[in-house]
Amino acid sequence: MNENTLNSLGYPQIQKNLAACATSYLGKRYAREMRPMLDARLIEIRLEETAEAAALIRFGASVPIPSLEGMETIMDLLGTGYLFSERDFSHLSQFLRSCVQLMKYMEAKSEAAPTVSRYAASMMGMESLLSEIERCIHSGRIQDQASKELVRIRKKMTVNEERMKRKLDSLVSKHRSIMQENVISQRGGRTVLPIKKEFRKLVKGSVLDESGSGQTVYIEPAELVGLQMELASLQAEESREEMKILGDLTSLAESYHREIALNTETIGILDFLFAKAKYAATMDGRIVHVNANGRVRIQNARHPFMGASMVPLDFAIGHTYSSLIITGPNTGGKTVALKTLGLLTLMMQSGLLVPVSEGGEMAVYREVAVDIGDGQSLEQALSTFSAHIRNMIGILEQADSSTLVLIDEMASGTDPGEGVGLSIAMLEELHHLGATVVATTHFGEIKHFAAATPGFENARMEFDTVSLQPLYRLRIGEAGESYAYSIALKLGMPQRIIERSKVVSDQGVSRHVSPNLTPSVPIVNSAPSPRSSTMEQEHLNKTRNTVKSVNPSAQTGTRKQSDRSETLEPTSPAKAFRKGDRVYAAYLNQSGIVCDLEDSRGNIGVMLRGRKVKIHKKRLTLHISAQELYPGDDYDLDIVLETKENRKKRKLMGRKHVEGLKIELPPEE
Repeated sequence: MNENTLNSLGYPQIQKNLAACATSYLGKRYAREMRPMLDARLIEIRLEETAEAAALIRFGASVPIPSLEGMETIMDLLGTGYLFSERDFSHLSQFLRSCVQLMKYMEAKSEAAPTVSRYAASMMGMESLLSEIERCIHSGRIQDQASKELVRIRKKMTVNEERMKRKLDSLVSKHRSIMQENVISQRGGRTVLPIKKEFRKLVKGSVLDESGSGQTVYIEPAELVGLQMELASLQAEESREEMKILGDLTSLAESYHREIALNTETIGILDFLFAKAKYAATMDGRIVHVNANGRVRIQNARHPFMGASMVPLDFAIGHTYSSLIITGPNTGGKTVALKTLGLLTLMMQSGLLVPVSEGGEMAVYREVAVDIGDGQSLEQALSTFSAHIRNMIGILEQADSSTLVLIDEMASGTDPGEGVGLSIAMLEELHHLGATVVATTHFGEIKHFAAATPGFENARMEFDTVSLQPLYRLRIGEAGESYAYSIALKLGMPQRIIERSKVVSDQGVSRHVSPNLTPSVPIVNSAPSPRSSTMEQEHLNKTRNTVKSVNPSAQTGTRKQSDRSETLEPTSPAKAFRKGDRVYAAYLNQSGIVCDLEDSRGNIGVMLRGRKVKIHKKRLTLHISAQELYPGDDYDLDIVLETKENRKKRKLMGRKHVEGLKIELPPEE
């Protein structure tokens, strides 16, 4: 997965949240280094492990995961010749005791969590190493019994210290009247008496220091010199013996290098695993079924950063369609839906439980490619559209059947006409490459394209037309609106501007341009490649020879595409379409038959590939008039517009009542 995708979808925040749930340095490291996996079977195993760990936590278990305090230093220096200190061995002994405790705990949980308990079963006890460390070191200090020599040295030190104490008590009693304070001090590791400066000659010994004011001198009494030299010698012997003991312990620990490394790594894995379980508990994460076939079906999905504040998302793709076009108003939740799907996919592929209902199914993708946000760069002065196109070029280069493509606001940032055409062409290419595509848009042409194209489906974000508030619920199978007029009116836009906008939108700019402006008439110069339904084709094959000369789909022979394009070049837009007219929708690159006349908003009902689509008349071009296509004004158009089954049903219903007989109409978009 590329870093742009991970950053755009918020994956680094997931890593950060997960690391906060870990207790050890290794668990936190594994969380920060976590990446989506590509092997579906491995992902299933990781999900099952996490679900097991989550079940233990859910039932109130407190798993004794060692903190690994001090073990990072030990693992970095073990085997390098470094001499470990008493503190290091205290950390190591605590680690070894924790390992034994964890192994016993997980052994007792082997039935409830068989997969997780196998990790602990692979750990080593190392009782001999633990026993030797505990014999030699306690509370961060080397014990007397660590060696016979150390016992001897410390006994002599004890005797020396007792003699020195008695001598000091005698000296203090003797010189109390000339001491600046009744306190024995240390200077350079030597015991001294604080004597008033004017009485310095009354004490035999060496002046080792003087106070800042010069009123006190610190004298080492001559009677203590011999005792202190003997003590210093014993302390040096003690230090050498302690170094020897630490060296022996270090060598012993190095002989267990492999076992210590194995236990440390295993505890890091278990800590990471239980961190995933703890994180799942914070968002009610569940396990999902995994497939590598692009199928997704989840219910009550929530974005992990929004939690209960988000209206749950129901989403499906990859069963009867692989491309989904989501429409709806701004702030209606379209982008949140995209990011929720993308981030939950990355989480699932990382072995994380996701906040969805039980029984969900998600697909594993080799790549998740996103175009979310305008991606502008002030330094490079890139426009929104330029950044969008740059992203899309990269997506098209890498897309294949194992790619999830998420595109926010298609056709934005440029001329709507060109943007729509370019967007549809890119959608077709992505579909041809086999990618799973989820895109959001405001443009009706794109949703009409989705309605008329196999493998595509529409969806909309619900909107309350009374309160003019988004409901944030996704409805798949329905195309949405932008509700621009309703929202603008509520925000205070004058009614006259709203009405004028409706007139211009319905009838086209050229019919309502100001008298002092010269309207430019768009010229259609792209040739259609209409796709006729089987029923239409059967009828066209029976029509007059004059029709055959116009419609290449009814001709025989092997004419070149250039000839077909020339033959099918559309005529100028008609003033009014008649039922039965064959019309061409350039932005869909498809032809259809007019089945419903123009409504009050200028929309025409067109039968495209067995589906009834409402298209504004300004987006239609007359291809072949009904007068040319069908003989006589009284020709029964139901032969073209109705299925054979429905015609039979209507004929039967005209003669008698038939219980349960229903006319099934094509879906309307």
